[in-house]
Amino acid sequence: MQSSRPTRACLLAGACLIATTLTARADLVLSSNDGHTVQDAQKNLVAPSEVKPDTVSLIDVSRYPPTIKATIDVPGSVVGPPMAAWIAKDETWAIVTSATKADPAGKSGIAPDDRVSVLDLTASPPKIAQSTNAGAGATMVRLSPDGTLALIANRSEGTVSVFSVKDKRLTPVGKVDLGNKASLPSSVLFVNATTALLTRGGDNMVSVLHVSGTNVTVDPRPITTGMAPYTMDINAAGTLVAVSNMGRGDGDADSVSLIDVTGKVFRTVATIGVPSGPEPMKFSPDGKYLAIGAENGSTKPVGHPFHNDKALVAIYAVQGSTLRKLAEAPVGGWAESIAFSRDGKTLLVQSMADRAIDVFRWNGKKLTPGKPLTIKDAGPESFATAWP
Repeated sequence: MQSSRPTRACLLAGACLIATTLTARADLVLSSNDGHTVQDAQKNLVAPSEVKPDTVSLIDVSRYPPTIKATIDVPGSVVGPPMAAWIAKDETWAIVTSATKADPAGKSGIAPDDRVSVLDLTASPPKIAQSTNAGAGATMVRLSPDGTLALIANRSEGTVSVFSVKDKRLTPVGKVDLGNKASLPSSVLFVNATTALLTRGGDNMVSVLHVSGTNVTVDPRPITTGMAPYTMDINAAGTLVAVSNMGRGDGDADSVSLIDVTGKVFRTVATIGVPSGPEPMKFSPDGKYLAIGAENGSTKPVGHPFHNDKALVAIYAVQGSTLRKLAEAPVGGWAESIAFSRDGKTLLVQSMADRAIDVFRWNGKKLTPGKPLTIKDAGPESFATAWP
């Protein structure tokens, strides 16, 4: 019978560790965390008295409860939709953008940023393999289905940066000027190889982008969803896109719209009322559910008539072009991104206020809270997963 005791060579080589990389069948959720932004008593975004590094945490959700496997310094920002990161399907590399940075000369100690970091997740520990630049306010990043093109929305300059992608490196090839610096381009995603969508919260529309090689143009017909379209996600089947409409941020109920992308011309087919501030939003991996968060007044100052200490997360069943609420639970204030585990049974919700990630189990009917994950010295603000 072969001995189960490790050999001296194995011990010396470290081969008996789980793996030489974090990505060895780990099912990773990448969390980008902002260390340079907090809220003052009036809930304005300001730099803290002691600025801490922005970080990325890698969370293993292959088992329950989830665990944080590593945290490294990587530029990131809470400004922009909470999906300002991307991770490859094989979990070997990732991209994280940074829309703002600490700057003593900037308003409240914060200024626009344009940094883009390409991460090598096979290194131990993971590391930044490439640093490049997009445009001011660089936020959500997505790659084309074949992985050869990347688009990054630049909120502060009203543009979209276009990069070619080869050997896990980005090369800038141009920018799309939207013709309105105040358009606030936010979420961008590919519907297929030749078409992408872009939310524009500043001029209240969703633009269709046509892609031919590295040439990207804006379709003259915008899609109308609601006021201040912001976060956007597409289901695994590639048939339905959800858009959160943030409204005026005054405490009124807001909305989420569903766009049918199966036809030759995309169109909004439903808009559903949801609680105020639906910034966090994510389809489940199988597309059967849509998780929608709500700031719920948690970003309002104490004493404001619509202030609440807690944000909310709700799960909706996706039934054709309609949504039906199934469950709801409180989460930490200033809620940001939402992520499902690959099997759809674990739900993570970021809280910038608590500098923590709320953890739930989801059984198709009920959300059961677990122990939150704490993010040291930074607030979690964007998630990325290798699955839809």
